Formats: sequence, structure tokens, C-alpha cells
Amino acid sequence: MSTVILVRHGKSTANGSGVLAGRSPKVNLDDTGRGQAEKLVERLDGVPLAGVVVSPMLRCKQTVAPLLAARGIEKVVEPGLSEVDYGDWTGKELKHLAKEPLWRVVQAHASAAVFPGGEGLAQMQARSVAAVRAHDRRIAAEHGDHAVWLLCSHGDVIKSIIADALGQHLDAFQRIVVDPSSISVVRYTETRPFVLRVNDHSADLSGIVPPAPKPAKRGKKAGKDAASSDAVVGGTTGR
Repeated sequence: MSTVILVRHGKSTANGSGVLAGRSPKVNLDDTGRGQAEKLVERLDGVPLAGVVVSPMLRCKQTVAPLLAARGIEKVVEPGLSEVDYGDWTGKELKHLAKEPLWRVVQAHASAAVFPGGEGLAQMQARSVAAVRAHDRRIAAEHGDHAVWLLCSHGDVIKSIIADALGQHLDAFQRIVVDPSSISVVRYTETRPFVLRVNDHSADLSGIVPPAPKPAKRGKKAGKDAASSDAVVGGTTGR
């Protein structure tokens, strides 16, 4: 399997408004967000990308646009990575939503939270995890197990993917922080995922690129690294 860079979209016009934008149309990046999108090109300099997969929401497409132009690659739009369907909560002020009984459920028992007229958080996690794993299998099949690809989506979606990779129950996913334009990284293997970074704002991402596979010895076929699914006892030594 391969390595996926999880990018939350840059700061949007809704992020500072106190309103739950959800799937509201025409939510753009603001000036800060556009700057973050431009900086993404520099942050990923030297990181090979086998593909870019994005949520259908405009703010995600805008976040990856400078990177796609710089690399000359095409994006794949994935509905399974779209923002949570908050239903009747969409477009309402957070200060008012915080007074709703459902707010406490979202905070403490997310797996039971179902938004009126929308979807449940458990349903969102199921479709987003299914989408990221399907694209990871596709990219690994096309480019090999050492491929690196990028996914651009939304805060709760990325948090739910990270929670799944950590083997963490969805009810605890609010403990994970994913800021606008932050980068998190998960490396999938045959038996388990490895979480390499969470909510990273650094400029140097070279450490996430897996080492090239060792050439096969004479008389033997090149194969997968047998230890790729094993954790390093005592912790990694870095590269």
C-alpha cells in the first residue's frame, strides 16, 4: 500500500464567520487561504506525487489548484471525501448550535450523532475511510507500494480518517486537531496503517517519502518489503 498526505483546505470565507458552512455552495478561500494554497507548492517541493484526490467542494479545489498547475497533473474528484452533510444545521451560527442537545452528542458520543436532515458522523467516517482506502489501493497498484499521493478534504473528514488509522473509536475523534492548511500523513500497509504526522504546519516534508525499494538480488524477483507492516521496536531512528 502507499502513503497519503491528508491536506485540510486552506482558510475559507466561512472559517472566521462563526457559521457552519458545511456543503453551502460558493464558499471560497479567503486571502489567508489563497496564500496557504500557494505555500503548499513550496512545502511539497521534492515530494513526488502519484496522484491528487479532492473533495468536490470549491474550497478544496482552490487549495490544490496552484500545486496542480506547478506539477502539471490532474486531480480526481471524490464525492466520498466531501464535507459532512450537516443538513438543517448548514448555514447556522455555531453559537446557537452550541445550545442544541445534539451539540453535546457531537462532542462526546460522535458515533451516535446524526444531523437533522443530513448524515451521521459514523456514516461520514464509513464513506471517507472507504474512499481513501480504495484510492490508496488504486494508486499502489498503478505506482507501487512506495507511492505518495495527496488528498484534500475537510476537518471532520480528515479527523475521522486519522482516528481509523489510529484504531481509535470515533467517539474520541474530537481529541484530534486538524487546522486549515495543515498536513497529516498516513502510510497504509497490508496489516496496519502508520500515522506519520498530524496537524503539521512545517515546510519540510521530505521525511514522509518512503525509501526506494531495494533492488532484487541476482536470481530473485523484486518483492514487497516483508517488514513493511511491522513497527520498529523501540521507535524509529529517523532518516
